[in-house]
Amino acid sequence: MRYSVVIATYNRAESLLSTLQSLSEVRLIAETEVVVVDNNSNDHTKEVVNKATLWFPGKLLYVFEAEQGRSAALNSGIRACRGEIILITDDDVQVDADWICAARRGLAEEKCDYVCGKVLPIWQKGRPRWLPNRGGKHWGVVGLLDYGTEAIKLGAQVPIGVNMAFRRDAFARAGMWDNLVGRRGTSLLGQEVREWGLRARAVGLTGFYIPEMVVHHLISSERLTKRYFRRWFYWHGISRAILFELWGVDMETPEETTLDFSKVPQIMGVPRYMYRSCLHKFTQILSSAMRRDEVATFENELWLWFFAGILAQRSKGRLWRRKVGSNSSKSDVETGS
Repeated sequence: MRYSVVIATYNRAESLLSTLQSLSEVRLIAETEVVVVDNNSNDHTKEVVNKATLWFPGKLLYVFEAEQGRSAALNSGIRACRGEIILITDDDVQVDADWICAARRGLAEEKCDYVCGKVLPIWQKGRPRWLPNRGGKHWGVVGLLDYGTEAIKLGAQVPIGVNMAFRRDAFARAGMWDNLVGRRGTSLLGQEVREWGLRARAVGLTGFYIPEMVVHHLISSERLTKRYFRRWFYWHGISRAILFELWGVDMETPEETTLDFSKVPQIMGVPRYMYRSCLHKFTQILSSAMRRDEVATFENELWLWFFAGILAQRSKGRLWRRKVGSNSSKSDVETGS
C-alpha cells in the first residue's frame, strides 16, 4: 500500500459511517488502506466498520486500542498501517475527492516531511454571532483552520490534527504522538499536534500548509455554546501549562518563545508578567462591556479561563521535562509492524 488513512474514533458510529462514505469517493482510494482505531467505544462502531468492509473500495481495517486517548489510538493505527504516506483525520468529517492527491502533491512539490490543509465548517446549526465566520483563534476551538490560498511553510502556524499527512519516516525521526498532552475521553486536553511539531522541528523536519488539501468538519450544536468555549479555554490553559513543563516554552506563543523561563520571576509556577496581563484583561472586559461589544468582551473573558487552567495545572508543581523523542517507538514505525 502506498497510502494509509488513520481514523481514531470514540462513540461516533453514525458520523464515522458518513466519513467512510465520503472517503469511498476519494481519488486513489483503491490504492489506500483505511485503519479505523476504536478507542473503547461502547456504541456499534465495530459493527459499522465490519459492514463497511463489504462495500468500501479500498482496504478497510478495524483496530481496537484500550489505552484511552486520541494520541494512543493514532499511534496504534500508525503501527498497524503499511502506507508510505500516512494521512490522519477524524470520525466526523467529509473529505474532498482530491484530498489524497493534494497531500501527495504537497509533499512532493514542497519536498517536505508533512503537510496540513484547510478544515472548513459544516455547521450543524446556525453560527453564533460571537464566532467569526472566517479564520481566527476561535476557529481552533471547534477544529477549523484556514491559512489562506497560498502554500505556507509551517512555523508559527500550527496544523489541526483532523487534516494532516506525513511521510512514514517522519514518525521514525520525531517519534509518535504523546498521549500525555492529547485528548482523552471527555477531557479537552489538546496540544499533541503542537508538541509533536516542536519535536519535529528539533530533529530537522519541515511541514507545509497546502490550501488544496481540504476536509469539512461537522461542528455539532453542543460545541457552539459559550459554556463549551469557556471549558475548552480552561483545558487549553492546562494543556499549555503541561507543554511548558515539558519544553519550557511560552504558554501563550510556544513557537515564538524568546525567554529563558528559568530566569523569569514566577508566582505559583506562573510567570509574573502573566498576572499583569490578567489585570489588563479585566479592564478590557469592563471597557468592552460598557461599549456593548459582545465579541470583544467574550474574547477577553476566554483569556481569563485560559489563565485559570494554567494556574490549576501549575499549582500542582509538576515538572515532566523529557528529552526529544523519548516517547517514540521508532522500531515499530520503521518496520511497519
